[in-house]
Amino acid sequence: MKKCCCLILLAVAPVMAAEEGFVPLFNGKDLTGWKASEHPETFSVKDGAIVAHGPRSHCFYIGDFQRHMFEDFELKVDVLTLPRSNGGIYIDTEYQETGWPGKGFEVQVNNSYPGDPRLTGSLYEVADNLAQVARDNEWFTEDIVVKGDSITVKVNDKVVAQWTQPPGWNGTKDFAGRRIGAGTIALQAHDPGSTVYYKNIRIKALN
Repeated sequence: MKKCCCLILLAVAPVMAAEEGFVPLFNGKDLTGWKASEHPETFSVKDGAIVAHGPRSHCFYIGDFQRHMFEDFELKVDVLTLPRSNGGIYIDTEYQETGWPGKGFEVQVNNSYPGDPRLTGSLYEVADNLAQVARDNEWFTEDIVVKGDSITVKVNDKVVAQWTQPPGWNGTKDFAGRRIGAGTIALQAHDPGSTVYYKNIRIKALN
């Protein structure tokens, strides 16, 4: 029944209207311009969305726009999660073959994943959100603005996390590369029990 419900939601999701200044990074048809790590079979395209379902993998944008190196930008991604799913959107990162990306920041996707209190909209381990701001089986939009030394995350137009990188910042305990700087975008497939849909991936340069 859950699968059927999700398919209906995918079918009736509204078509994104053109947004001034934004450039699409995903063509809605295939993974042209994207490269998945360690388990590429985890990612597929269905009903105009990138589906993350399977063993851990990260799908990195390697396309031509700005040579996939973004600095000072606004990124918007429409997301839908099935219950008990975990995912994420990485920024300022770079392709790596295995493991959790060591460079850049993860913007959390988690509405009901057991055991992780960091919920959707968290700038993971940097500016964490503990309040539910989105629901499973419903489309929501994560809006990420990186400008200078600051990152702002909105979910459905509501500010959820704001953070300014302090002088001398050396990353987090686990990831020294978590710092603001030019990099690409990646979508996370967290584990085989999670299913996350990503669509309408678009970006606007702010410099």
